Parts: sequence; structure tokens; C-alpha cells
Amino acid sequence: MVNSWVQWLTTAAVALLHPFFVSVIEIQHNPKEASAEISVRVFTDDLEKTIQPYSKEKIDLLKPTNKAATDQVLSNYILKTIKIKVNGQTVKPSFLGFENIKESTWSYFEVPGITTIKKIEIDCSLLHDYEKNQINIFHLKVNGKEKSYKLDYPERLVSFDF
Repeated sequence: MVNSWVQWLTTAAVALLHPFFVSVIEIQHNPKEASAEISVRVFTDDLEKTIQPYSKEKIDLLKPTNKAATDQVLSNYILKTIKIKVNGQTVKPSFLGFENIKESTWSYFEVPGITTIKKIEIDCSLLHDYEKNQINIFHLKVNGKEKSYKLDYPERLVSFDF
């Protein structure tokens, strides 16, 4: 009885500390540089648990022991779970790096050679393999226009016209 009470209190405390599973993906067109700049923000602990099965080494995004291997696992996972088409053409973003800001990990990507954007289509299953309550929020800024959308699991597809 006491043991089940302790388990219930522990579960409630964890839920209060981290009650939702959300990522924020921002895509901004930079016409001056002819590129699309992408940032992906995810809670660090969720991201570590999600990408751990894809690595032979222990994943620690705060203090990576092998930065190159961590970069590879992180970029491979994100590029596998976020697929983007610009103007009907599939693009492959280049991984620029990541940083930790408070409890989140920010990953940065760039797609060069994007002079104009009329349409962006996104297939996103980021963290779907970790949490069934995952929410992926998109913010796009193209030609001075800002658009946003929220994908709730299991929804994966979103399209923006500019």
C-alpha cells in the first residue's frame, strides 16, 4: 500500500516537472543568402532517450565524450524524421551543429540554393518513436510572412503555401 502510494506520488511529481512532449521546428528563408535556415528545439532528456538506440556509445548531449559521433547520430535521426520539400523538390539540409539552452537542445541545419519559396511540405515523425503524446510545432517565415502549425501524434504531414 505504501509502496503504491510512493509510486503514485513519484509519477505525479515527474508529470508536473515534464508534463508534455513538444518540439519546435523553425524554418526561415534567407533570400540574401539564398538559403533556408532550420532550427529544431527538443527537450534534451527526451532527445537523448530517443536517439540512444541509434548509437553504440552513451549519448550525453550536455557533455558529449565523442562530439563527432554525437553530431552524426543526432543529425541522422533528425534528417530521418523530418523530411522537407521546397517547391515540390525534396531537399537535404546540411547539419551545422547543436547547442544546449536551458533544458532544450537546439539543432541547426541549412539548405543552400533556395532563391524563392512558394511551397514547403513537411513529413515529420520527430520523437514519435519515443512518445505517443508528442507535439511538433512549426514556425515558418518566408517573404516577410509568418505561418505556424501544430502536429499532434500521429499526424505527420503539413504544407505551407507562400
